[in-house]
Amino acid sequence: MKMQVPLSSPDIIEKDIDAVVAVLKTRFLSIGPKIEEFEKKICDYVGVKNAVAVNSGTSALHLIIKGLGIQEGDKVLTTPFSFIASSNCILFEKAEPLFVDIDEQTLNLDPVKIEERLKSLKAEELKKVKALLAVDVFGQPADWDRVEEIARKYNLLLIEDSAESLGSEYKGRKCGTFGEAGVFAFYPNKQITTAEGGVLVTDNEELAVAARSMRSQGRGISGEWLDHDRLGYNFRMDELAAALGCSQLERIDEILEKRAKVAERYNKRLGEIKEVQIPYISQNTNKMSWFVYVIRLAKGIDRDKVMKYLNQEGVQCKPYFTPIHLQPFYVDMFGYQRGDFPVTEDISSRTIALPFFNNLTEEQMDYVVEKLAEAITLKGEALA
Repeated sequence: MKMQVPLSSPDIIEKDIDAVVAVLKTRFLSIGPKIEEFEKKICDYVGVKNAVAVNSGTSALHLIIKGLGIQEGDKVLTTPFSFIASSNCILFEKAEPLFVDIDEQTLNLDPVKIEERLKSLKAEELKKVKALLAVDVFGQPADWDRVEEIARKYNLLLIEDSAESLGSEYKGRKCGTFGEAGVFAFYPNKQITTAEGGVLVTDNEELAVAARSMRSQGRGISGEWLDHDRLGYNFRMDELAAALGCSQLERIDEILEKRAKVAERYNKRLGEIKEVQIPYISQNTNKMSWFVYVIRLAKGIDRDKVMKYLNQEGVQCKPYFTPIHLQPFYVDMFGYQRGDFPVTEDISSRTIALPFFNNLTEEQMDYVVEKLAEAITLKGEALA
């Protein structure tokens, strides 16, 4: 019998609902105590001095780039294999993303290629490179020891896009604690959700002060409604979102355990299909916080036809990720072509995000695996 299996589904319990309703019964719907409570809980969980809650992970990343003084004409090394916001935030300040290809196992920036790219630049170009923005893709931490070493060697600001990795650990150190600052995002498919929302985390006091000001129209430390010290934005998280975040964060360990069990069951079932490569976990990752479950198909299999078959059979799936450098407006702006970043392009052509969420049932998972095996066996012939 045909089944409908969504790509993701938030894990909302009665306690979460009660927390949001309780805020509705107060006079604080924005700029209230729940924001401060949520920020404190994030600081305690991640192990940082400052957390600045905002309306999205994109806003948090933008505030880091703006707050660190990255500006027009600057260049920022980053990955073409990510959600597009990680590069768009650089464009917001009229700086330029300088892409580097990825490691074919971890799917994160390849440190060897980072250094090769830096060495290939002429002196006047190298002077324009101000920062290195690394992404913890799918919850897999970047190779932070080597990335930090490169940043120090070339005197680069280091930024961590940890939007997908709340709870992950690299050699015992939590994601979000590397470089000048990190971000987390809380869209409904993330480990915890605030519906929409994000947070900037940092030990850099000056950056935190600037970010708190910029998120709220550039207001000064006094917080007076019509006093503005700098150019700012309306990036505030509201109290309802913060209340949901507080409630969700209280059971983060339970949530991560649920997700790990789903990933483990997938690994066992899909490990028996020779045309499927299950997600790789680096030996440096001592704790993996699963964001999505992304498989890689063997070369020669038409990924798009496999996805078409899955979707027709009720299994929602997506390509994760489409290369940023081949997005139409990036091609128009910078002249990128196929072949510029071959590992990214190869991986992107073969990856599929399968349904993945806390309460995915074994019955649903069996159906997903069954339909995936069928699609691979057909090799898309029924869909040609």
